[in-house]
Amino acid sequence: MFWRKNDTTTLTPPASHSPAISFEKVPTGLVSLAKTAAVSLEKNGLGGQRAAVYLVMDHSGSMQPFYADGSIQRLAEQALALSVNLDDDGRVPLIYFGSGATHEQSVSLDDYQGVINRTHPRVPWGSTNYAAAIDYVCDLHAEETGPGLVIFQTDGDPDSERQAEEALTEASRGSALFFAFVGFGHHVRFLWRLDRLRGRAVDNASFFHVADPFRTRDAALYDGLTREFGGWQSDARAIGILR
Repeated sequence: MFWRKNDTTTLTPPASHSPAISFEKVPTGLVSLAKTAAVSLEKNGLGGQRAAVYLVMDHSGSMQPFYADGSIQRLAEQALALSVNLDDDGRVPLIYFGSGATHEQSVSLDDYQGVINRTHPRVPWGSTNYAAAIDYVCDLHAEETGPGLVIFQTDGDPDSERQAEEALTEASRGSALFFAFVGFGHHVRFLWRLDRLRGRAVDNASFFHVADPFRTRDAALYDGLTREFGGWQSDARAIGILR
């Protein structure tokens, strides 16, 4: 990770707000996405920001159509293009979760095409254990020294609402991660509740609803992923989670 120390609107970031990786080094197929992500970051006061990016994907049985039609591959590419602006290592860890969670590999600038179809068949279809996924990515980020943005995708309610709430609450108290929940389809009402969960040390989550991934503009998705990230960082610094 860096922290070892369809809308085609484009924006050339100011010199002081240059992306973590020059767009000249980004594959042609991702440049437009990366520039669109830059627009949202600038809009939300995050130009020049650096952060690790993670992609957590629901691998429960109901998700099969979204894997088959390329929706998850599309999300992986959107996540990678966002990370170009935030993280200089050119990769985003792919974390699948069902009954448990696993990190198969990363989506990277030099190996992003078809990465979902190459990796997800190795993972069994399972249930929808949010808590396992939240705990897993918190452990993965534990040794990093800066903030992380978790794109957490699901199409349904968790196995245990109580355990999901407890996991997100615990993450708010000591993990330098912000969870941007993305709900596919029409059965994600619990995410509205999770976004407004009381009892957390800091508001460490947002929610963006994607009824149809292929009819959701890239710009709208990036706005949804980044609009609360800056505010969380300010609050997290105030209570000592971030320096």
